[in-house]
Amino acid sequence: MIFDEEINQTIRFMKPSGIRKFFDIAATKKGVVSLGVGEPDFITPWHIREAAIHAIEKGRTFYTGNKGLPVLQEAICDYYRRKFNVTYDPRENVMVTVGGSEGIDVVLRALCQPGDEVILPTPAYVAYAAIIEMAGAKVVEVELKEEERFKLTPEALKAAITEKTKAVILNFPGNPTGGVMSREDYAGIVPILKESGIFAITDEIYAELTYEGKHVSLAEYDEVKDRTVVINGFSKAYSMTGYRIGYILAHKDLIEMFNKVHQYTIMCASTPSQYAAIEAAYNGDDDIEEMFMSFRHRRNYIVKELNRIGLKTHMPEGAFYVFPSVKCSGMSSQEFCEKLLDEENLALVPGDAFGQAGEGYVRISYAYSLEEIKTAIEKLEHFLAVHS
Repeated sequence: MIFDEEINQTIRFMKPSGIRKFFDIAATKKGVVSLGVGEPDFITPWHIREAAIHAIEKGRTFYTGNKGLPVLQEAICDYYRRKFNVTYDPRENVMVTVGGSEGIDVVLRALCQPGDEVILPTPAYVAYAAIIEMAGAKVVEVELKEEERFKLTPEALKAAITEKTKAVILNFPGNPTGGVMSREDYAGIVPILKESGIFAITDEIYAELTYEGKHVSLAEYDEVKDRTVVINGFSKAYSMTGYRIGYILAHKDLIEMFNKVHQYTIMCASTPSQYAAIEAAYNGDDDIEEMFMSFRHRRNYIVKELNRIGLKTHMPEGAFYVFPSVKCSGMSSQEFCEKLLDEENLALVPGDAFGQAGEGYVRISYAYSLEEIKTAIEKLEHFLAVHS
């Protein structure tokens, strides 16, 4: 490329998203069945869509304050109080963002300086490592192991902390593994976080998709709450991916710093989308329950079927992904997915897209209809029989 020396070198050498690579290829083929994208297949509930439509009809299309509509800030804080027993002040501790993704970017850019290290438990959502690097910090990967149900152990966390560590990113329920941290699991790492004084950035976008018991937020622990940054949003729980409404919950001094980045790059989140989010937060509990029940049914089905056809698959405790091992095939994750797409017109995501710890696995989203899942199982079974 003629601009190689003029481009930011961090960007130049950054690998493209391992998820998008496969779906760009799949888009060129006809009849592809894709179980790759993490997006609920439900249409946004009508009463939420209606709130956005009503906002547009009433001309509520101007900028809001940088941190979001006050009513939405109140709704978010009320949601965390009644759902997770965590109290925040809507005037001081919350900022509305353009999806959870902007929240991750804002937080890391505000916290990180060159030379800082950020601990990243992997396999992990593909954007984390890239955003850490763009913020000028170094990624320190910690492997989450299947035999430990893809949880972050106290031993692994403690071993990764150095004098350069600025933060650790936590994503539970996790993408791509479906791993969940229980109250007992968090109790094991809280003393380490407190002693080290590092920040904990906890991405809780799949909080409502916790299948065994209730979601536990790290912010429930008072001893580390001031140095905990919660990122969440409306995309997954309410099937509102395209509305792009997320939020950050944190100490007021941190919110002020995050807002500096936000106001100079974004200004504010979409106004009609914010009105839709208000409706979702106050009146969307029944919608969450309906989608939750459907996802749990799909999870149980796909795990049973994957194990039946010979792909060892642990039972995910949250989110809407399974992470089966393909080591029995003798192929790498990339080779498995490339051949599967070429021979069976089935698109999955290779596990190494989520870090080297994901090698030997593939990610399958079950945020698709049961019919599509059944078709995918048939294709996988045929593929394994051919390559056995």
